[in-house]
Amino acid sequence: MLGTALPVALALVAAPAHAFIAYVSNEKSNTVTVIDTDSWTVTKTIKVGQRPRGIDFTRDGKFVMVAVGDDDTIQVIDAKTQGIVDTLPSGPDPELFAQDAAGKVLYVANENDNTVTVIDLEKRARIGDIQVGVEPEGMTISPDGKTLINTSETTNMAHFIDTNSRQIVANVLVDARPRFAEFKHDSSELWVSSEIGGTVSIIDPKKHEVIGKVTFEIPGLRREAIQPVGIGMTKDDKTAFIALGPANRIAVVDTATRKVTKYLLVGQRVWHMAFTPDEKYLLTTNGVSNDVSVIDVAAQKVIKTIQVGELPWGIAIAP
Repeated sequence: MLGTALPVALALVAAPAHAFIAYVSNEKSNTVTVIDTDSWTVTKTIKVGQRPRGIDFTRDGKFVMVAVGDDDTIQVIDAKTQGIVDTLPSGPDPELFAQDAAGKVLYVANENDNTVTVIDLEKRARIGDIQVGVEPEGMTISPDGKTLINTSETTNMAHFIDTNSRQIVANVLVDARPRFAEFKHDSSELWVSSEIGGTVSIIDPKKHEVIGKVTFEIPGLRREAIQPVGIGMTKDDKTAFIALGPANRIAVVDTATRKVTKYLLVGQRVWHMAFTPDEKYLLTTNGVSNDVSVIDVAAQKVIKTIQVGELPWGIAIAP
């Protein structure tokens, strides 16, 4: 059991044994699909709990954590055996989560009770709760680890939380139904997608002010069909990729001008995304077409489609 293995594994810093392996959470089929990114083939389907959504590797790459919303828990998959080995406590309906740089603390957005649960990963214990807005979802931590961001879908805010005091220090109003948040790697900006508002708000993390917005226009599509959700930022912070939901496209955005330079047609209702460790490829989950699109990052071109389970939602790739 992971009860004794997890603290040791999380404490060690080791080279990942399974680099370039992607894990996709399938919300309706209650499975996680494993993809080999060398051959672009599905190598395994793992049965998990009810309604899996948020998914990520532990910092050492040895375990995959998946939020199973209808089971009110975080399940832990051993990346070596690709089997479930443990569970972590959370509040009701966990959706997305973020972990600190050391991989010792996990913060989980619980959609049904308007809280963020704080979990000690080494002890596998729930150590606190942070009250936030209505329907919390988006979760990220600033590169310096001092600030946790949670977005609340119904309150339409990005909450800035001090990770030491676990207190909200600022609330920034954004457009309707914020779903995801992503910092630039240099900490200069926070990008927050608003699904119903149809925009991405750019926030100054020091001033706690919206300093710009990215908007989208696609010929032939109604504005309400363009619903930004997932965000991927290149390591040089020059390019952002934005998933546009039922618009079935990824917007490529120049972060300096905050303008869309290209739209990439992917599968139906594109949701979230993850880069391969070398940043050569970007994989997106497409909820309605039940597949994953593979984007060549340098060429900004879709090169492959991989069938997965029903309603693919989240994706994580070994660090």
